[in-house]
Amino acid sequence: MTDLDEYGRRARAWLEANASDLSPEPDLRTARAFMAKLYDAGYSGITWPAEYGGQGLSAAEERAFQQASRGFTLPIGVFGIGFGMCGPTLVSIGTEEQKRRYVRPLLRGEEIWCQMFSEPGAGSDVASLQTRAVRDGDAWVVNGQKVWTSVAKQADFGLLIARTDVDVPKHRGITMFIVDMHDPGVTVRPLRDMSGESHFNEIFLDDVRIPADRVVGEVNGGWSAAVTTLLHERVSIGMGATRTERPASFGPLAAAARERGTLGDPAVRDQLVELYIRERALDLFNARLAQELKAGIQPGARGSVSKLLLADLMLHGADVATEILGPDSAAHGEGDRQDDLIARTLAMAPGMALGGGTNEIMRNIIGDRVLGLPREPQVDRTVPFRDLKVGTQAKEAGA
Repeated sequence: MTDLDEYGRRARAWLEANASDLSPEPDLRTARAFMAKLYDAGYSGITWPAEYGGQGLSAAEERAFQQASRGFTLPIGVFGIGFGMCGPTLVSIGTEEQKRRYVRPLLRGEEIWCQMFSEPGAGSDVASLQTRAVRDGDAWVVNGQKVWTSVAKQADFGLLIARTDVDVPKHRGITMFIVDMHDPGVTVRPLRDMSGESHFNEIFLDDVRIPADRVVGEVNGGWSAAVTTLLHERVSIGMGATRTERPASFGPLAAAARERGTLGDPAVRDQLVELYIRERALDLFNARLAQELKAGIQPGARGSVSKLLLADLMLHGADVATEILGPDSAAHGEGDRQDDLIARTLAMAPGMALGGGTNEIMRNIIGDRVLGLPREPQVDRTVPFRDLKVGTQAKEAGA
């Protein structure tokens, strides 16, 4: 049994010795080197199975490390998709060979992962995707396009879902694959967003050959595999809010209001109190999920609650920041790092209500799978995919 207080103290001491002077946006070599040190110290993959390279500890130790790491800016963002989505999917449904091949290098930062689900004609309705995978001997040949893919520029591997059978309903003809992002048939093009940076990418797949042993889960069982990934994604996004202090959160904004002499304004104080309450509510909800995970209870669709709370929190934090900072929230002095971080956070805040499933979709999932409300009518559940007029097929039908 681990002494959690002692575990947290050791983690804090290690972070003070190894993470105090790190840049939040280091070059990739520095980020990989830090991940290797983190892994070798025993703080990467804390709850992951030991037989695949993890530490084999409980959610309590992981939460103790998260608490110890508050106040440190760890250069681990580029590994987030692998840690929060791809890796847990492989651990959950991957083959024994896949787990032993991919999990340890992922945890050590040696290989970066991305997730390729969304398409230009299949965003919220992911199951209407049209990227095709055709069996050719001992491999699958993939052609299609994906979009809104984070860290694809840096990724070594990615989880891809593609259509492998058009003669069955859309949810039943999908398969998940592991894609080598260095394959010559994979083209990654960055997409610049309103923050001025390229957080997302579009990906073109042209005759990409994928060995048959890189199927994740069952052939034509990719929708179930994708749901597994999405559940991990929503829990990861929501619970990630408690790991670091965001620029547009209570602490930094209360300090900003004090510096500007507006902390005594009742309207400002009311907004800050509301922000604090929302942050605590999310923190406590995530603590409950962590306790349940420790007891072996999977959060399932309740991960969507955590993700929705975070998206609403970030939008509210952006409103409060704008009220307190005024013009500085968008235009600030050169070299003012804190205001720069807040301005970039505000530009990215609306994206949280879209990425990983829109707020509207999260509410539908919560209503249906958590609260047990009646589902919305779906008329395409029994129609073969080739007969559906969705995405680019709808455009072709109207041509």
